[in-house]
Amino acid sequence: MTLKEIRLHGRGGQGAVTSTQVLAIAAFHDGKYSQAFPNFGVERTGAPVESYVRIDEKPVNLRQHVYDPDYVIVLDTSLIDDVDVTKGLQKNGIVIVNSDKNAAELKKKLGNFNIHSINITKIALDIIGKPFVNIASLGAFCALSKEVSLEALNKAIDELFTAKGKAAVAELNKKAAKAVAEVCK
Repeated sequence: MTLKEIRLHGRGGQGAVTSTQVLAIAAFHDGKYSQAFPNFGVERTGAPVESYVRIDEKPVNLRQHVYDPDYVIVLDTSLIDDVDVTKGLQKNGIVIVNSDKNAAELKKKLGNFNIHSINITKIALDIIGKPFVNIASLGAFCALSKEVSLEALNKAIDELFTAKGKAAVAELNKKAAKAVAEVCK
C-alpha cells in the first residue's frame, strides 16, 4: 500500500472533522498509520469546511493540506456549486457524494471521475432519525475503497462515542454506516 489521501468536504456543524478523526482511528485499528486534521479558520456554522486523512503502511510524516487526494467525500451536494471538490483529484480518484441525484447527473458538474452518489441523508434519517451523515458516509468509504474495514470503523466509532458517554449514538452510527456500505456493494 502506498500513501492514500482523503479529502472530506462538509459545512461547519456537519461533523466533517469528527469523520476524519474516526476514519484515522479506524485505519489504526486495521494496523495502519494515519493522520487526520481539519482546514478551517473562523468559519461559522454552514460555511464550507475541509478535513483530511492520510493512511499508509508506514509512518505518515507529511504535514500539509491534501492537494491531490485519492478519495473525496462530499457531505452536502450544495458544496459542488460553491467549491471545486474534485480539485487535484487523482485520475482514478473516487468521489463519494451524499446525494439523491444519480452519478451520471453529478458527472456533468464534477467531471469524468469514479463518482458514487448515495442518498446518505435518507439512510441517516431512517436509522438515526436525524440527517447526521458524517459517520454514515464512512460506510461508503469502507465499501468502495477497501482501505479501511467496516469492523475497524465500528471499533473507532465505539472508541470515540462511548468514551464520551454516547454508546447509544455509537450504535446508531454503526448501523447507519453498515447500511450505507450495503448500498455500495
